[in-house]
Amino acid sequence: MAEQHPVGFQWVIEAKERGATVMHVDPRYTRTSAMADLHVPLRAGSDIAFLGAVINHILENGREFREYVRTYTNARMIVKQEFRDTEELDGLFSGWQPGDGTYEPGSWGLEGGDPPAEDWELEHPRCVFQILKRHYARYTPELVERVCGVPPASFLQIAETLCRNSGRERTSAICYAVGWTHHTTGVQIIRAAAIIQLLLGNIGRPGGGILALRGHANIQGSTDIPTLYDMLPGYIPMPHPECGDDLDCFVGQSGPNAGVWGSLKSYTVSLLKAWWGDAATKENGFCIGHLPRIDGDHSHYAMTQRMIDGLTKGFIVMGQNPAVGSANGAMQRKALAKLDWLVVRDTNEIETAAFWYDTPQTETGEHRPEDIGTEVFFLPAAAHTEKAGTFTNTQRLLQWRHQAVEPPQDARSELWFTYHLMRRIRDKLADSGEERDRPIRDLTWDYPVHGPHDEPDGEAVLREINGRRADGEFVTKSQELAPDGSTTCGSWIHAGIYADGVNQSARRKPASEQNWVAAEWGWAWPGNRRILYNRASADPEGRPWSERKRYVWWSEEKQAWQSLGDEIDFPPGKAPDHVPGDDDTTGMEALRGDAPFILHPDGLGWLYVPSGLADGPLPTHYEPHESPFANSVYAQDRSPTRETFHTADNPYNPSGGEAGAGTFPFVLTTYRLTEHHTAGGMSRSVPHLAELQPELFCEVSPQLAAERGLEHGGWATIATARAAIEARVLVTERIQPLHVAGRTAHQIGLPYHFGRRGLVTGDSANDLLPIVLDLNTHINEFKAATCDIRPGRRPRGPALLAYVEEYRRRAGVSS
Repeated sequence: MAEQHPVGFQWVIEAKERGATVMHVDPRYTRTSAMADLHVPLRAGSDIAFLGAVINHILENGREFREYVRTYTNARMIVKQEFRDTEELDGLFSGWQPGDGTYEPGSWGLEGGDPPAEDWELEHPRCVFQILKRHYARYTPELVERVCGVPPASFLQIAETLCRNSGRERTSAICYAVGWTHHTTGVQIIRAAAIIQLLLGNIGRPGGGILALRGHANIQGSTDIPTLYDMLPGYIPMPHPECGDDLDCFVGQSGPNAGVWGSLKSYTVSLLKAWWGDAATKENGFCIGHLPRIDGDHSHYAMTQRMIDGLTKGFIVMGQNPAVGSANGAMQRKALAKLDWLVVRDTNEIETAAFWYDTPQTETGEHRPEDIGTEVFFLPAAAHTEKAGTFTNTQRLLQWRHQAVEPPQDARSELWFTYHLMRRIRDKLADSGEERDRPIRDLTWDYPVHGPHDEPDGEAVLREINGRRADGEFVTKSQELAPDGSTTCGSWIHAGIYADGVNQSARRKPASEQNWVAAEWGWAWPGNRRILYNRASADPEGRPWSERKRYVWWSEEKQAWQSLGDEIDFPPGKAPDHVPGDDDTTGMEALRGDAPFILHPDGLGWLYVPSGLADGPLPTHYEPHESPFANSVYAQDRSPTRETFHTADNPYNPSGGEAGAGTFPFVLTTYRLTEHHTAGGMSRSVPHLAELQPELFCEVSPQLAAERGLEHGGWATIATARAAIEARVLVTERIQPLHVAGRTAHQIGLPYHFGRRGLVTGDSANDLLPIVLDLNTHINEFKAATCDIRPGRRPRGPALLAYVEEYRRRAGVSS
């Protein structure tokens, strides 16, 4: 956090200065570790074993916040009799379909109808609480030592500190960065943290929560609006073909009837009206048929394979550099070479733009510029100081960034490019009578422009995102959106960001003029709520769990919820003892007055997930796809649902007990540096930053350096079945050997910022990595793989191909 979010980390330091304990669990000792009270190194990819043992420690020692758990989580729900856990099937859940490589999750559901059967005493053998206890019983401190390499005393210190600092009077927060998502079990790692925080009563309360550290390249904002292929703004699912143009069918298939998602039709219709205006009518399903349909996996790596197969002809790259930032760089560059055309927009000529003449493959002779038919269009982009708009941070807080200067020469913003590209397309289609062109011709594309380059007004886009009522006034909250087409809203979670005609994200009220909630600094979605699920900060009767943690409470006198200044994440007049009537079956009306988790149809925090995940209802330890170790917990070695790409371009290292696994005996993990930004396109061209971090390096322990003959400051070659790269050697105590499964585990750390363009250059660490994904998110496993390391520089030219091929031969990997 200190390395990559130094501005946010100041609040951690302030908390520490007031007496908070800071604990850091990470394979490497970093700037964060230096400021922490305790640093515990663990093996990359073993997070669920560690977190699962924390869960077991809580349950075995009765450290759960019992009243919170009984009332606010689904601990009391009884699971179907046919459900079988990994404890019974040695690493698999019931419903596994080996032919498809997927689960049929019907047996994971809850017993009974609506509502399901429950046991408030948490004693029924099939209630979630008891299933949880059985599932994590084997996750002991001794198992943590065997799997993670963490001594029991260090583990217990962390588990006990969390427990002591949780309950009525105290709360603890868990912070994680994108490293947790970069695993084949990424979603389940985060789920394990959520289970811990729910058991300890740390969700929805001040000082608690799970903080997903965001902000780089506006990661949070780009998923909210979004740039994801399978979602519409506000996390509305993209339609599938089954429903055709039937809006009600889409709504029925896409969300539950109860809770916040019970208003999905209002959100969707308002979005469609914002996009297609008068063309969107009740008779045509508000133009639901104009939206694309999901007919397969269109995520980044699936599209990479489609390029190689000749099925994708063109590619527009904005704000990314897949030739460096994506796994298996050679495969990325091969895909680019198969395109008809490529558009790259960036502040500098990045590796993706230069792939056709300057790559490792041109050096080895695999690619010749004269043989590549891809037509490359490089368009200069404006830097963040040269455009206006919002950034969204960890707290879901949007802050408006004002434009400082005009972009130089032909550089333009993404907003300019997108607006004028579609404007020109619409001009070309103005006289078209083709039905296929109607979605483009019907768009409301009338944003005002200003300045010397006709820059679209970013605030006009923000106003469209906010939405309006039928009278033209701005909506102030998502609850005002209607399913009848009388409201517009470009993103329901952002409804209110332009309330009263004011850009709420541009507010900068000083701390001295408001309390610590800081509700008038920027704007947080949804509804400017600074703590999600904040109804949980009060007990079931509506009283604060603790006066020192008072945040939201029920006023009998006013018959309404009150707060310290935050927006209340609950219907303001719904009493704590409210029980829905027989006719209250949809939306927020269907939730009880003591059900704070309003995004779930039952209003409860889910310790156990009966539906919605591809890989099981409970987090379970599996080894990374590439690991020097077999699974010590179950016979099922790796995540059974991981998404693999078995092609000649993406060979995998053998793992665990497989033949040839010893060829790649070390754990490889990648990370970021403070001085460089993501794939390096924005930072390797800046002299000050280039001077601070001028070369790719690999972090190794003194023990590994001695074992492999590596010299500090010298060169090393790191190899996998995909590639071999070279890096300077940094021999350091910051990365320690661990004792795992009875033998020594060495880890090698590599920053991934380097490439062949810019003031400072170097090999790309991501060239080493395989493409293997978490099926829930299609995110690659960047943070755990296997490799070998040898002293000296890598071979040049065709000799490099022979070098990698020899590794494949020794490992028994087919090329």
